[in-house]
Amino acid sequence: MQSKVLFITPPFTQLNTVYPATAYLKGFLEEHDIDFTHCDLSIELFTSVFRSDFLRSIFQEATDLENYHYPEVNKNKALYISRVDVVLGFLQKQDIKTANKILDPQFLPLGHRLSKVNTTITWEAGDIGIIDKAKHYATLFIEEIGDFIQANVDEFFAFTKYAEQIATSASSFDQLDTFLSYQPTLIEEKMLDILVAKIEKEKPNLVCFTIPFPGNLFAALRCAQFIKQLFPDIYVAFGGGYCNTELRSLEDPRIFEFVDFISLDDGEGPLLKIVNYLEGKVDANELERTFVLENEQVVYKNIIPNTIYHHRNLPAPDYSGLPFNKYVSFLDVVNPMHRMWTDARWNKLTISHGCYWKQCSFCDVSLDYIGNYQNTTAEDLVDKIEKVIKDTGITGFHFVDEAAPPKMLRALSRALIERQVNIKWWTNIRFEKTFDFELCEVMAKSGCIAVTGGLEVASDRLLAKMKKGVDIAQVTRVTNNFSKNNIMVHAYLMYGFPTQTEQETIDSLEVVRQLFQSNCIQSAFWHQFTTTIHSPIGKNPEAFGIEITGPVFKGFAQNDLYHVDPQGAEHPKFTKGLNLALHNYLNSAGFEEELQNWFEFPVLAPTHPKDLIESFLS
Repeated sequence: MQSKVLFITPPFTQLNTVYPATAYLKGFLEEHDIDFTHCDLSIELFTSVFRSDFLRSIFQEATDLENYHYPEVNKNKALYISRVDVVLGFLQKQDIKTANKILDPQFLPLGHRLSKVNTTITWEAGDIGIIDKAKHYATLFIEEIGDFIQANVDEFFAFTKYAEQIATSASSFDQLDTFLSYQPTLIEEKMLDILVAKIEKEKPNLVCFTIPFPGNLFAALRCAQFIKQLFPDIYVAFGGGYCNTELRSLEDPRIFEFVDFISLDDGEGPLLKIVNYLEGKVDANELERTFVLENEQVVYKNIIPNTIYHHRNLPAPDYSGLPFNKYVSFLDVVNPMHRMWTDARWNKLTISHGCYWKQCSFCDVSLDYIGNYQNTTAEDLVDKIEKVIKDTGITGFHFVDEAAPPKMLRALSRALIERQVNIKWWTNIRFEKTFDFELCEVMAKSGCIAVTGGLEVASDRLLAKMKKGVDIAQVTRVTNNFSKNNIMVHAYLMYGFPTQTEQETIDSLEVVRQLFQSNCIQSAFWHQFTTTIHSPIGKNPEAFGIEITGPVFKGFAQNDLYHVDPQGAEHPKFTKGLNLALHNYLNSAGFEEELQNWFEFPVLAPTHPKDLIESFLS
């Protein structure tokens, strides 16, 4: 039997650009003469929901409720229905004629977001400013509809995730199983209609779902459930980041009512073996890194040694066949770094596999996607870049490494310059001293416009404890080198690390304030620390002064852990104040405010001098 594979990205992922997993596997499987089609069900569903005909169904469903939320949206439903096609089309193409139409005061209804639009934003002069302003207003209009859907029609609905709340830390399959027994929602029915049409067109015998995040799991399960009901002869496989991190200890057989195979880590080897198994070329005991059901028991098949497909030998991802005209550009936050995530189009490509540092104590360093570091050559990378540009017509690249190696970035930058390949690109890095002014300058000349990296706790004691390999002085100098070369810097910030005190939290905020004020960083985001089972902290919590309190593993997912921190501050109470301060810094405001003013309770004064960051730069 010749296999036909249909590979699906389930709702919802980024809406402005393609999630790359299916493209990587398409390039690989087609080299092995396997018939392969991929479908971004995420963007297909989103662009089907935000259409006038479907919006009528949404409002009809909401009118059956006695008390519905956002009555002002319902009151103006005729306007939302008549405007949504124009707005969605504009977010896809962004032409000046439609921008002017959207900005006509009579065109969009003033819902709960647009009525509070920030009128103090300074937009660029000319058409660029008009298009950006219209994009911002159009985004708020779409978000108003999204709020209405989530509140009245489908509580699971969100723009970049679906039903995340029941997939996160799902140690038991019980709740997922319960919701799968309910009738599909209106949104899910539309998703299933699209799925059926795709299956009937492509006629696959194997349907694979990549599940990168918890917010993709339930939609994948709902699709798989429907496939088993309507197309019982089709096999179903799951893989991707969620499976790799959360399902490594899988025991509960109930998920195999919906799927036949669940693979872990890099998908090339397991998927090729699954296809060979379905074609009768190998037996089940030759599968690699794959869970199956045998005699009502979950069994992990992993023939040793695995087939190794080294990063340097893999083909370029193949993005052909995906609907690039359907992706939308949102502009909800005007900060230039933040808008990169939701606005511009990016080809996603990996420079290196895994992390060359792989020491951070909070990170999943024991897993393949971090611990298995593999590299390639700059020439090979530029070859792949040129192929991807040819496939997509897009010259923006997001290199999605865990931490891009400085040596490779230097070689890649020089190769791009020498071969006159003109792209814009950004990536994630460690703020290590190798990023001197000269390297940042070469990166900028090659098209680098931004980097992201972990400043984390902004405390030298805690940075050493987490084995980050950097200190505040070094981060300051490195970020300044990037900024001096007009490369934007986004810092990932963490609070609540084991044993972190209130003083260290406030001092971290002071460091962040000074880094923004000195224009070393232009963007940042606070995350509250979470222990994961695959990290050094999760494996040895006593060494970090915390106690794991749950959740009790009940056979399904295992990743996020609950913990108590006897030596640390009461971390959650700082969330609101930290985010309020950061919101102001993102907008170049509030630098002169006392840190106390961001909090609703008394906090300690910072111990850092006001010129700490300046002293590192002098």
